[in-house]
Amino acid sequence: MSDKVVREGHPEGLMTLFFSEMWERFCYYGMRTLLTLFLVKSLMKGDAEASLIYGAYTGLVYAAPILGGRMADKFLGYRYAVILGGLMMAVGEFLLVFSQPSFGSDGVPILLNHENLMMIGMGAIIIGNGYFKANISTIVGKLYRDNDPRRDSGFTIFYIGINIGALLATTIVAYVGETYGFDKGFGLAGIGMLLGIFIFWSGRKKFASAPGVDFQEEGLAKAFGPFNKIQVITVGSFLLIPLCYVLILQNQILDYILLGLFLFVSWSLIKAGIAEDKVEGVSMWKDRMVALIIFMVINITFWACFEQAGTSLTLFADRNVDREIFGWIMPASMTQFFNPFFIITFGSIFSIMWVKLSAIGKNPSIPLKFAYGIIQLAAGFLLTQVGLQFANEAAQVPILTLFFLYMLHTTGELFLSPIGLSMVTKLSPKKMAGTAMGAWFLSFAIANYLGGKIAALTGGHEGGEALTPDAGLIQYVSIFTTIGFVLLGIAVLLIILAKPLQKLMHGVE
Repeated sequence: MSDKVVREGHPEGLMTLFFSEMWERFCYYGMRTLLTLFLVKSLMKGDAEASLIYGAYTGLVYAAPILGGRMADKFLGYRYAVILGGLMMAVGEFLLVFSQPSFGSDGVPILLNHENLMMIGMGAIIIGNGYFKANISTIVGKLYRDNDPRRDSGFTIFYIGINIGALLATTIVAYVGETYGFDKGFGLAGIGMLLGIFIFWSGRKKFASAPGVDFQEEGLAKAFGPFNKIQVITVGSFLLIPLCYVLILQNQILDYILLGLFLFVSWSLIKAGIAEDKVEGVSMWKDRMVALIIFMVINITFWACFEQAGTSLTLFADRNVDREIFGWIMPASMTQFFNPFFIITFGSIFSIMWVKLSAIGKNPSIPLKFAYGIIQLAAGFLLTQVGLQFANEAAQVPILTLFFLYMLHTTGELFLSPIGLSMVTKLSPKKMAGTAMGAWFLSFAIANYLGGKIAALTGGHEGGEALTPDAGLIQYVSIFTTIGFVLLGIAVLLIILAKPLQKLMHGVE
């Protein structure tokens, strides 16, 4: 491991990965910020259909790292996997540019297959993200030695990079997309991805000593004729795009696929933990894998509700939030910028706070951090009841409602998300780090898919028929309130079970 460090005392490669991830998130969140509004306003989908497409797409985006992490661990190495993933995501974004419906002067569509192009582009982004997302996070973990106290702080810094990219996406891409056309927003996101790939490649020497970065020996072995396994996997990755196309359209199939994947991954993790215990002559890794699976379930609960940001909360902002600020009307998609803004505002404070609390022995355990995060998420949803008391004649709540809702959601996220990434690298054996990270992202996949189903319950615009503004506002607030109370109950249960969970973790903090 290189002894070179940046000024803050972290490994040199952290900043390269920070900026690479920042621009990849600019790409992903730029597209995602516009997606629901694009489906509803350009492709004329109903709320429920748009939410289910969105949920299926984002669910597959987070399921793909299971494949991407596994392929990198066994064959591709982390560096090549990240570059392959980035290129596929850029291709997907540029395909979305041409999915914007175009009409001639006579009102006849110029391009008839725009929806097909959209689905193909989304498929490319899904597979690409599977390679990029899991493996760049794994490289971050491998920059640090075992039990390095800087690891949590390093992941929080990395997480700030994610949210700078998200902030740029939810301001610049959102504004360009809603003001000048969705196709312009998608194109801008694609350019951001290309920039991220360039930064990653040009700074590759700074993280070259991290274990597993280079091609794996098994990947260089022959597969078919003159082609090695890396080449076959690369071609096969593009051939998976049509499968994503089908799964997005027939999204009900994902009920069975995601449940099956969760059961299979859980069994695989426990089996690997038992095998590791036998090799090392300890009784620890199986318990840690059980703990990881429990945290995956908790993670699903949190993010299924948190991810209303891209669906029901964006449509709520479009229809039932007064977005006028000193005479300027903020585009509905731009309200998503509150989350990354607060991440950047509070991220450094939290990064320092965990180190300081650890130094004085007051750092909350991981189970308690998760519980506190869920409580704050619940409080954000319950705030819509307060906003309801200040609704205007157009059945619009003040924009401050979303301001404080996202603030609480963000502080809750900081109690849970960067800590979760770091936790996975601590709980898992070194040789299956990528697979464990892929399993962690499966919990995000299930959460995003369930989030789409929850959002479908809030919609009042189906088949050209819409609820009145008053009825729509009551429906949104009623469901958000129910979500809030359910989350509070889950948080209380987690606090009660915190000590048994800590025992399963065998000293991981």
